[in-house]
Amino acid sequence: MIANAERSEKLVTDLKRVVHDSEELLQDSAEVIGEKAHELRDRLASTLESAKVACRRLEEKAKEGAKAADKVIRDHPYQSIGIGFGVGVLIGALVMRK
Repeated sequence: MIANAERSEKLVTDLKRVVHDSEELLQDSAEVIGEKAHELRDRLASTLESAKVACRRLEEKAKEGAKAADKVIRDHPYQSIGIGFGVGVLIGALVMRK
């Protein structure tokens, strides 16, 4: 569950970086003249807006998932410790085999 949260967080970070770079590209290409360039800028702007919405949605889902995991762990602390211990023993056994 933690790995999934880390992947979601990395994806959100990457999406934010793409959005920032795309906005920068849109601003830098404002002086380019031509109908084709305007079409491309408009398409990029709409795609960028879609990416922003997807990023916000993904960020909200990641927050909800983290809150749900926190609630489960707080509601069942001993079971959580037991599961963590069991997973650790299993990983240790698998690592020792090789």
